[in-house]
Amino acid sequence: MTRRVLVVGGGIAGLAVAAALHRRQIPAVVVDRLAGPPEAGLGLNLPGNAVRALAALGLDDALPGRGMPVDRREYRNARGRLLFAVDERAFWGPSARSVCLRRSDLLALLAAGLPADTIRWSTPVTAVRPTDQGAEVDVNGAGSERYDFVVGADGVHSAVRQAIFGPAGPRPAVLSAASWRFVTPNPGIGCWTVWSGSTGTFLLIPVDAAHVYGYASATRGGPAGADPQWLASTFAAFPDPVRGVVSAVLADPSSLYHAPVEEIRIDRWTSGPVALVGDAAHATAPVWAQGAALAVEDAHVLAEHLHGSEDWTDAAVQYERHRRPRVEHVQKMTDRLSRAAALPGWFRDAIMPFVGPRSYRDAYQPLTTPAL
Repeated sequence: MTRRVLVVGGGIAGLAVAAALHRRQIPAVVVDRLAGPPEAGLGLNLPGNAVRALAALGLDDALPGRGMPVDRREYRNARGRLLFAVDERAFWGPSARSVCLRRSDLLALLAAGLPADTIRWSTPVTAVRPTDQGAEVDVNGAGSERYDFVVGADGVHSAVRQAIFGPAGPRPAVLSAASWRFVTPNPGIGCWTVWSGSTGTFLLIPVDAAHVYGYASATRGGPAGADPQWLASTFAAFPDPVRGVVSAVLADPSSLYHAPVEEIRIDRWTSGPVALVGDAAHATAPVWAQGAALAVEDAHVLAEHLHGSEDWTDAAVQYERHRRPRVEHVQKMTDRLSRAAALPGWFRDAIMPFVGPRSYRDAYQPLTTPAL
């Protein structure tokens, strides 16, 4: 008898799971509470391990030509002085070249190979009950459906996590409780560039030939205020192009997006025939740009364990055992850099030329090994 998987969540994590299962000929249905694909025009930075994980889903030929390669990183202080730089292309190698693209492009790539009837929009999940034969799921307030396995890929505020593990919810990130994101015309930025000061951090990355993706947050655990004028006051003393970009996005705020920066740290990701992936399991502040990367890796590893096992409950256990060390490494390195960002500016500027390159290597070297 053919077994079926329900994937809750139609974002990057959920579509990656569906794509990974489809490659292994495991039928899957994706449901999402939204009425349709999110309007996700913002940028997304994909380090080399994300690119490698997407290649494992068969997207290595489709990814080139989307977005902009990220070949160099520059870390600058609040006055614009270059503290250190990283040759990303040399670090990751030609087969895992980092890229920044629009989130909507990645969602489209993940969905492109799926059967037309895979995704059901306007379909919220209200309850999940593991059984001896799989799981019963209450969908859209219209009764229950039975599946052999359920994947919670529904983000930081996961309904699946709530149903299975109770109210353990998100916590504010150590670095900043909130952030601003946007896409704006490129003021002349040629590579991944961050400026960090005592009150704020400002990142710009080319996302296509004419635009940059921007991310702005606090640096000492405080919130990035929900009033856009927070950008003007926080970065008033920063050099151009930061001030110029702030002026541009305040003059045309159509792409400005403000959101909490929340993390999930829980003791278990699986229970019987139910598994959490991506942000639902381990949302982490985007210090090392690992949100999408870890989600796609999760999808690849979980699908492989399901494909290779008759006992899907055991497959879930093996998936979590396989993934935890890698995720916990990213969490540890995220906390380390977040604490370093809160050091006095003069001290941070003095040590970053020495400890910065080492921190980059410490964070990313373990991720150069394939996830599976």
